[in-house]
Amino acid sequence: MSGVGGPSKTPHDVVIGVNDEDSNTSEHLKWTQSLKTLPSNASSRATHHSTTCTSSQPHEIRRRLSHVARRASVAIADVAHKVDPLAVTEGNPLGLAINEIRGVSSTGYSAPGQFDARRYSCGDPNPPAVAFPEPARISQASDPSSDDSTVRPGMSEKVDDYLIQRLAKHDDIERLSRLKRLVYRLRPILIIFSAAANWLYFAFRVKFTLDAEHVAHRTFWMAWAFIIIECCLSLPIVMDSLWGFHITGRRKRPKLRLVGDNVPSVDVVITCCREEDDLILDTAKAACNIDYPRERFRVLVCDDGKSESLRNSVEKLALTQFPNLYYRSRPKFPGVPHHFKAGNLNDALEATKKLPNGAANFFAALDADMIPMRDWLRALLPHMLQDPKCSMACPPQLFYNVPKDDPLCQSLDTFVHNAEPIKDSLGVAWCTGSGYVFRRSALTSIGGFPTGSLAEDVCCSSMLLGSGWNTAFVHEPLQFGTVPDSLQSHLKQRTRWTIGTIQTAVKLRFSLFGPRVKHMTTAQRLCGFVYTMSSLFTVFLVASLFTAPVVLISSGTLVPYADKNQLRWLVRAAWLTVAVNRVNEMISFLPSGYRTGQRDNRARLWMSFFHAIAVVRTFLLPKWLGGKVAVFTSSGSQKDQLNERNPQLRAPLFRRLKVVIWDCQCYLHVLYITFILAAVILSLQYNLTNPVNTTTKKFLIDILTHSGWPPLIWMTCGLSCWAPISYAIFPPSMPDREDLLNRDPVTGVAYPKEEAKKTQTSWIAWFHESHYTFITIYTTVVMVLSFWIE
Repeated sequence: MSGVGGPSKTPHDVVIGVNDEDSNTSEHLKWTQSLKTLPSNASSRATHHSTTCTSSQPHEIRRRLSHVARRASVAIADVAHKVDPLAVTEGNPLGLAINEIRGVSSTGYSAPGQFDARRYSCGDPNPPAVAFPEPARISQASDPSSDDSTVRPGMSEKVDDYLIQRLAKHDDIERLSRLKRLVYRLRPILIIFSAAANWLYFAFRVKFTLDAEHVAHRTFWMAWAFIIIECCLSLPIVMDSLWGFHITGRRKRPKLRLVGDNVPSVDVVITCCREEDDLILDTAKAACNIDYPRERFRVLVCDDGKSESLRNSVEKLALTQFPNLYYRSRPKFPGVPHHFKAGNLNDALEATKKLPNGAANFFAALDADMIPMRDWLRALLPHMLQDPKCSMACPPQLFYNVPKDDPLCQSLDTFVHNAEPIKDSLGVAWCTGSGYVFRRSALTSIGGFPTGSLAEDVCCSSMLLGSGWNTAFVHEPLQFGTVPDSLQSHLKQRTRWTIGTIQTAVKLRFSLFGPRVKHMTTAQRLCGFVYTMSSLFTVFLVASLFTAPVVLISSGTLVPYADKNQLRWLVRAAWLTVAVNRVNEMISFLPSGYRTGQRDNRARLWMSFFHAIAVVRTFLLPKWLGGKVAVFTSSGSQKDQLNERNPQLRAPLFRRLKVVIWDCQCYLHVLYITFILAAVILSLQYNLTNPVNTTTKKFLIDILTHSGWPPLIWMTCGLSCWAPISYAIFPPSMPDREDLLNRDPVTGVAYPKEEAKKTQTSWIAWFHESHYTFITIYTTVVMVLSFWIE
């Protein structure tokens, strides 16, 4: 197949621009020979440039230091990866150099004359397609032998080939600067140190507890309960960080673009169900306005809400502005399961086959609120065209209406910027629910979108992996949507995801065995199993959270030791764990941002109450005991009763507290905070009245080994559980959605403003950081004082 292969050059290749970092020796010699043929004025400019560079000694020193740092970081990453048993997928099978354009065969795809997506002959002309992006134009201009033809000597003579250009070495080059990428390479070493420090601490805790029991001739039950609590709170974070061991310096997915007007056909589906018409229409307009030949893609608004006003608006747009826009509302019959969003997508798969010219080669989908950027399809399709086994390419879900400081942790930045690139490097990229593009033949091979799971997106991509297909996560900002604007809708969305993840795991037998996963690799099976276990682990996490105050109230021995020397080493091990974890967090959260990562850790604690309740009610309890069958409800269709983010229409404080604390079941958080504060006070009272504490030193040590034991778990848990209560008292204010958009007055197409794409921060972020800083300083002070424990 023309244009598909390894990194070696073929007669069908063309180099329009080559980056020194990716070029080989033969290409460098060709470039050197071409320089000799330049006119004399070009030679004089080269001589002048050489003289200038020679005189810039500081620049040369910086360049050499940067080169040494890069070599050192690569060496560190290579050492860590030598013991890594999991293989990394190749994200650049064509071996494209930066700014290189290469043709790939269009054989097997619908030809331009065989597919025309337009319903009417009238309408606006196509959006301007980019024949060659700017870097390629510059490379052509600098080459005196270049001409205006896109087919050049050495390139495939097939004019119907698809052209792919590599714009940058990494698809997330705008997100991670060179310095951050170099520092990020240290992550495997820090993960090893962090895991070792945690295991060392728990080894000390177990060993010294056994020694103390041997000396005292009794069992310290509360101490063992306290150790289990510490394990439950630290294990999820440790497990998540261990995935980072496989990523650093190894992800090789480049930034690609499909260039020219010869492109494959695509069916774009927008699924909706009772969301606001304006929200859906903004997505439909932006989807029709992408940089793609209009006759090569359809846009179908698939409405499960049967809105007559939406139908009229879509038909009007199709007649006057976007001739490739369609409306469809599937029939539903009483007593016949319609399978929610999966059923809507499957109906669209079948409906597109009956449209004029039949179905397109690729099938893309957008949520009702997700506005795609103009280069959406041109950025995703090259990753599928260069790999015939790639069944799906998916971008991150980003948002433009996240409130300041994101008090509910509604952005998915930690997942899409930290976790998904790791999974992609291991060949486990999941469909994240919107903005994805599927190869239609791959979808057909597994029978379409699977039903029986509320997470049809994850289930579908997992089944494709189990069938031997590949998937790709493209780490570019290609779509922006809206987060739920109320706590109630946020909780319903996140618990639905948790239930869907477990339903998918049950359907796929936890990715361990069965016909649906028989072609999965070790990494794919491990990822499916671990993420499911994380969802189920929330039940044990909540149990451990409520056990912590019980342990404090018991006034038993929480940190036993046989002698003071063991106590000193326990304190030092605790300090080492806290210090290494803090450094590891700062490095690990670089892609998403440090504050975002810490916010996600806090949300993991306070959201665990709702996840645990959803898991128990859906999978464990019978109906007569409160069990409930989970159903799909689109986030955008849930109306906000409190208008909590509208400063003009916001409900009074008393009503907000009633809805949040009672209706949303946040009374569990209030009870927990009250319980843990009472436990700390009673523990301190016990320390004060304990007759054994005859000296100040004994009194302080008694406090240290009870409520004062670093890293003050009770403080972290209590502050985390305060988040929903604080949200009810001090809800964030957000402007109208229209104020967050830049709208074209002629076409009506709107895109998010640049400032709306980023989460703003305030003093609240520094307040939370002061908590982590206090714990770090406190643990350090205790460690220093441990040298005076006798």
